[in-house]
Order: sequence, then structure tokens, then C-alpha cells
Amino acid sequence: MIRDPFDIHRNNVFKATAFQTIQNIKDTAAHVGATALDMSFNVPKNVPNFAAPHRRLEDKAWAALSGGKTNGSGILSGVQSKVSGYFEDDELPMYKDKPYGHSRKRWWRKKRFLSTILLGFLTILYLTGFIGGGRSKHLSTSKTTWKWLDVSKTSNVADWEERRKSVVDAFELSFDTYARYAWGYDEYRPISKTGKNMAPKGLGWIIIDSLDTMMLMNLTSRVQHAREWLSKSLTWDQDQDVNTFETTIRMLGGLLSAHYLSNAYPELAPLREDDPGKSGEDLYLEKAKDLADRLLSAFESTSGVPYASVNLGKMEGLPSHADDGASSTAEATTLQLEFKYLAKLTGETNFWEKAEKVMEVVDNNNPRDGLVPIYIYATSGGFRGSNIRLGSRGDSYYEYLIKQYLQTNKQEPIYEKMWDEALEGVRKHLITYTEPSGYTLIGERPDGLDGFLSPKMDHLVCFMPGTIALAATGGLTEAEARKLPSWNKKKERDMKLARELMLTCWGMYKWMATGLAAEITYFNIADPPLAESATHAQPPEAFDADPHAAWRQDFRVQPNDVHNLQRPETVESLFYMWRITGEVKYREWGWEMFRSFVNYTAVEDDGGFTSLSDANTIPPVPRDNMESFWLAETLKYLYLLFSPNDLLPLDKVVINTEAHPFPRFDLGKLFSTGWKRKPRDAHGNIMEASKAATTQVS
Repeated sequence: MIRDPFDIHRNNVFKATAFQTIQNIKDTAAHVGATALDMSFNVPKNVPNFAAPHRRLEDKAWAALSGGKTNGSGILSGVQSKVSGYFEDDELPMYKDKPYGHSRKRWWRKKRFLSTILLGFLTILYLTGFIGGGRSKHLSTSKTTWKWLDVSKTSNVADWEERRKSVVDAFELSFDTYARYAWGYDEYRPISKTGKNMAPKGLGWIIIDSLDTMMLMNLTSRVQHAREWLSKSLTWDQDQDVNTFETTIRMLGGLLSAHYLSNAYPELAPLREDDPGKSGEDLYLEKAKDLADRLLSAFESTSGVPYASVNLGKMEGLPSHADDGASSTAEATTLQLEFKYLAKLTGETNFWEKAEKVMEVVDNNNPRDGLVPIYIYATSGGFRGSNIRLGSRGDSYYEYLIKQYLQTNKQEPIYEKMWDEALEGVRKHLITYTEPSGYTLIGERPDGLDGFLSPKMDHLVCFMPGTIALAATGGLTEAEARKLPSWNKKKERDMKLARELMLTCWGMYKWMATGLAAEITYFNIADPPLAESATHAQPPEAFDADPHAAWRQDFRVQPNDVHNLQRPETVESLFYMWRITGEVKYREWGWEMFRSFVNYTAVEDDGGFTSLSDANTIPPVPRDNMESFWLAETLKYLYLLFSPNDLLPLDKVVINTEAHPFPRFDLGKLFSTGWKRKPRDAHGNIMEASKAATTQVS
């Protein structure tokens, strides 16, 4: 069996560290403490609290080195030895679209000199990860792997290639610990190091979702391992209900993206099976089509709007068990990129037609100012309720409007028109400003557009800055887009709005104690709220670290919302904003975010990284779960943020809501937009047939 290069690297690190340790032991006992402090690695400062028996060894060792002090004045004053409870959710992986002092016997005093050396040696081995639980401690590896943690040695000039490699290190640690403890399982809990399936035989939830990230990072052996599992173990023929939307964006999207990258970028993680003409070259596409055939049953409703769930084995669509059977509007309208690309690949028009029909049904509901309620009935095709928001259950409807337009090389202007109407509706009804600093936010209208404006933003809303910038430039850089005849004042306003919202989303991170955003943030606004065109204060560009700084009055996080689920939306927008504007601050913000993830979410004993149930306390309280979108989106966007701009150029690809890239393509002779919008009056309301005919004649 071929050994993984990652394991070889670890063994080399062990040999090098062991040799250096022996040399250190030869020094006098007076230098043992200094040697420990001067090690080349750097322990994360604020690791979450964990309960672990082997912490006692660490406590004793450090107590010896610090003269027996354990009250916080010793060398490792930050050692966390107390037991902390952590939130453990029995649910399977989080849906992207749902918010939600012991006694010591001082035996060493008889031979203090010898025991000090011995304990110092044990401590060094423990911190370098070669004793304690049989695996290395989470981030206490070698300088070669984690040298970027040493803030004291950070250069004034950023080395983006090194930072990109650091993201790869984090991905490898995350994926490899999953492979070690929970390979093939759909869910991974990095603290307890256990896995759990969503179906009897597993659905490949983590493996497929992370496949294209591994390809982009050129992790050949891991891609090979994943491909072997797909070939030998994955089957969709299971009596299992799955969420239509989540399965589409993660599983179907992941397979289609893997197919695209393996063909468009054959030099990335090349496999023999991908050689033209060799058997198995269409494995990703074969698995994708089999899955899509089963997911199509969700569209067999009276209206054509897909049911919330589908049974894969029975190929049967199932209405939601909640919300009076209504589907989420975002979920029903965030399937189009995947099914349209599959239709283009296979030539089977039914994939295209089923997905496209949904857009017609939604638009025929005549949403006011382009803004849609967050629920829709699959039976009638009508909206349920009047809750308007760009957070959960509403978000990606808007994202897929502009991305459908870009996917077919701007050959379907109907979707650009719908996007433009929706963005103007956002400006008119949802945009306001905070007090006293004047940050821009997108609020919610839970009782409809004539109801009150709630100053609430899900972290999910932070996809909007990047999406607005993408829509304004079409994926070109801002400098390039400004030279085109199509550049106008509207696009100028849109870029300004994108920058303002990006700053607000970054503030959601800076406000939290860990530097990691809460799931939901509220804001202090005027009563009545300021309109989008109103004069308001201009917020500072930088966030003063003073805990009493004025800007902190603008943000507010409720106790139930302090969790951080490793979500990608803000770094997604940072990626788009960097590529489009070229402003390096967006890269720097992403690096700061990455360091916070490493510093506060690292799991000991080589567990990778976990979500947090409280990200506003130090040390944070961990939540024992690694989301698949940590690998599929958050780390991928960080990697792309630090990569050269010619990797996945934005004017050549469209990226789905789970960060799976697809190519742009022309409609060709086989496909077209199969529906037309009904005529509307000057206020945007659908006109009756007779009035529409009269208007057309006149």
C-alpha cells in the first residue's frame, strides 16, 4: 500500500523534533523552561475548553517547570484544565439554509534535577504531539507546518503563497482526521471523533462536498481515496428521505464540479482513470445523473415547484413536514444551475425544463418589487405568508437570479431583469443604516413590505456584497468593467453598496470576542429607520479594538445567536470583492478570519476544527461538529482568496451556492429560455390579459 505523503511528512517531523529534543535535554536544568518557551512551534492562544484525562499530565509537567505554581502564574498560565460542557446537536449536518484543581503527590521533589529534565522532555513530546492520546495535539506540530501561527515573526509584506499553503495545511488536517476516524460517514464530530450516516449506506456528504476543493489544492492521493469510495461504496439506491435542495447543491453540485475540473484542469490532482478513453473517466457524471434522475421526482408536484424532500430509493417527492407542507422559496429556486449544467452535459432537456419551470411559477406570483416571501406551496405554486428576508429560506433565490444569467453567457436577459428588480426592491424596502456610526445593513420585513423593518441580519446575508459586485461587473475586474459602454451610474451605485455591506459583514466578525461572527446579528437603528437615500453618518473604515469604541454600539448579538457554524458567506464575498476590486484589504481581512478559525476552533488530539456554540467568550465553547461546508466552501474560498486570479477566472465560471464551480456555456440549439414574463404596468404589477393587449396595441 502506498503511504500517504502527509504521513511521511509527519514522520519526518517526528525525527527532526526528537533529535532536537535530545539535544535540548543535554542542556542544564536551568534552561529547560526557556527551551520550552523558545520552541519553533506556537501553541494556539485560545483553544476551546475540553474534558480530557491526559490534561493532568500536561498540568503536572508545567507545574514542575514553573516551580509548582498552578494558579495561572506559571509558564502556561492559559492551560485550561477545567471541564467544560459543550453543545451537542443530535441533528445531522447543519442545513446551509437553516439558521438556527485536583491534588498532586509531589513525588519528584526527591530528585528534582532529574525529574525536571524528565518532565521537561515529556512536556516537549506532548506539545509536539508524540505522546498523549496516541495522536498529536491539535496545532502543536512543527514550524514547517504551522509557522504562520507565530505572529511575532509576521513580515510586513504578506506572502500570499505561504498563506495559501497554510489553508491547505488546515484542509489536510480537517480531512485527514475525518478519514482516520469517520471515513465514509456523512457527519464528523471532531471532538468525540465519531461519525454518523444520514442513510443506511451513507451519502458521501463530506467526501463529495470536499472533492473539488481537493482537486483545486492538487491533493492527488486524497482525491484518489475519495474516488475509490465513490466507485466501490456509493449507491443512491437507498430507502432514504433527503432534502431536495441540500442534496442538489452539495452532492449533485459536487459531482458535476468534479467532472468539470477533472476535464478543464487535468493537471490538478491528475488520476489515471481520468485519461481520455480509459474506463471510469465518466464516474462523476454517471453518479451525478443517477442522483439527478432520483431528485427529479421532487418536481412531480401539481405546480412544478419541487417538494422539500425526496425519497431516493422510491423516487418519490415528499412535502415538508412543517410549514403546512410549504417548501422554502430559496430551496425551490436554488436548483437551477445544477440541473441546467447537467442538461447541457447530457443533452437531456427534461433536467432543464423541470428546473426552469419553477422560475416561471415564482415570477407569475407577481412578487412586489422583486422580493419574494420565504415559503411557497409545491401543490398550488402560491406563496405562503409574507415574510421577506435575504437570510435563511430567502437568500439564494436572489443569488441564482444573476448567476443563471451569467451561466448561459448572458443569453437569458430575463434573469438579469429579475435581479435588477430585486436589488432595487432591497434598496427600497430593506436597506437602512445603523446608529451612531452609519453602517449599511439589509434588514427583514417579517410581516410583509408594509410591516416593520427588523434590524436583523443572518450571517447568510453576507453573500450579498460579493454577489452585487459580481452582477455589476459580470465577473470582470472593476477596472475592466468601467471601460465598457455598458458601465453606468447604477453599476457605480451597486459597487458602492457592495463595499458598504462588506464592511458591515466584517464588523460582525470584529464585534465578537473570538473574531468569528455570530449566526445572527442585530443592529441599533433609528426609529423610524432611515431610508436608503437618507443622509447618514459615515462609518470608520477600521474597527477600533477598544472595547468601549463607539462603533460597538451599532452591533448587538443575542445570547441564543452566539454560535459560529464555520459558515462561508463572508469569506465568499471577500473573495469576490478582492478579485473584482483588487483592494488588498479584503485579502487581509480573510487572513485575519482564517487565523481566528485556527486559534479558536482547533480541536486537540489532531481532531481538526469544530463549530462553536459560543463564539463570544474566550475560551470559546465548542460544538462537536465539522460542517461539510467548512471543507467545501470556507476553506475553498480562503484558498482562492490567496491564489492567483487566473485560477477559476470569474468571467469564465459560475460558482454554485455550495462553492462548486461550473463553466459558463452558450445556450446552443438545444436549449432556450422556455418562458416569458407576463406584461406588467408601470408599477411592476402583472396586468390582466385584456389590459396587456390594449397596452401593446397602443
